[in-house]
Amino acid sequence: MIDPKLLRTEPDRLRRAQVARGESPELVDRLIEADERRRSSAAAFEALRARQKEVSKQVPKAAADQRPALLEEAKALAEQVKQAQAVASSAEADFGQALRLLPNPVFDDVPVGGEDDAQVLETIGRPRDFAAEGFSPKDHVELGEALGAIDIERGSKVSGPRFYFLTGVGAQLEFALIQFAMAKAMSWGFKPILPPALVKPSAMDGTGFLGQAAQDVYHLPEDDLYLVGTSEVALAAYHSDEILDGAALPLSYVGYSPCFRREAGSYGKDTKGIFRVHWFDKVEMFVYCAPGQSEAQHQRLLGYEKEFIAALEIPFQVLEVPAGDLGLSAARKYDCYAWVPSQERYREITSTSNCTEFQSRRLGTRARYEDGVGPVATLNGTLCAMTRVIIALLENHQRADGSIYLPQALRPYLGGLEQLG
Repeated sequence: MIDPKLLRTEPDRLRRAQVARGESPELVDRLIEADERRRSSAAAFEALRARQKEVSKQVPKAAADQRPALLEEAKALAEQVKQAQAVASSAEADFGQALRLLPNPVFDDVPVGGEDDAQVLETIGRPRDFAAEGFSPKDHVELGEALGAIDIERGSKVSGPRFYFLTGVGAQLEFALIQFAMAKAMSWGFKPILPPALVKPSAMDGTGFLGQAAQDVYHLPEDDLYLVGTSEVALAAYHSDEILDGAALPLSYVGYSPCFRREAGSYGKDTKGIFRVHWFDKVEMFVYCAPGQSEAQHQRLLGYEKEFIAALEIPFQVLEVPAGDLGLSAARKYDCYAWVPSQERYREITSTSNCTEFQSRRLGTRARYEDGVGPVATLNGTLCAMTRVIIALLENHQRADGSIYLPQALRPYLGGLEQLG
């Protein structure tokens, strides 16, 4: 949720942001009108209530012949105040509800366009020339099944399409990635957290996932709880309705949790393998900071993601996500895309978003600074989405004999193994 003052002080910025996202700027104009109604109705209510208090004070002091008129006015004012309060409350509720529909305004220099308009900022590493090595790369499904690492058939039997089992060395590989990711994050100063995977509607709505992303969320109606699609949700709500110590910022957390997504709208996309699934595990970084620190913290998170992927010796690209492909809460987002040899293209494996003050305002999280209480900024960054990183590891490090080279960074977490198979 934005600061309502922006509607009066920077309406053109909000309109530009809407256009950049491919949304109508008319929502900004409707909000400006709703804000005016809210403030004018509140002012009318306060004026009537002030008059009511004034008349109430006059009644005991009034002469006998003046008192009936004052009592009659007090009675009329009581009804008027009641009606004005109802109007003001309704206008406030309407404004608040409409305000929650407005996305976080993107930074002015965020690329315009949709998914296909992402800008490649950097390419790190070089894809292997498998032809020069004398063999054609296999995909992760064939590799995983041969290693006894991935069982998609039984995953589908037990749970349905887009489910899987990680077995044997596949399970070991995920455990190793979890340990490596958590160890790296802790070395960078992140506090480890195991957050709940079920959250209340207030947490899901506060992070912006009941807006445009609502169709992708699993809901348990009997309990009115949601399965998280990312531990960002629980980590963002961790300090909801709290006032933090501004001097202690930034606060850096790293959470590990299962993630659940309907993958609504992805019919026919990535149906083979474990790239786009309904459940996966993920290590997620989350930061609370002063608003003025958010851009520096965003670069910090991106740097950690790059360091992690590079340690796994995977070729990848860094992309800036265009405004039209941003979620409700993000003002800027960077993705890292790993090279997938079987597809001969780069695919997303991590992302990091600067949500500025948007989520904290919705969740009631503030901080006490030297000059008073004010908002905080929140940022999130995926360090390791297990299934996609496993895909990248298997395919990029495969050998002609079907074995998989293990990067040096992972070996301590796999008992010193140098290869799988």
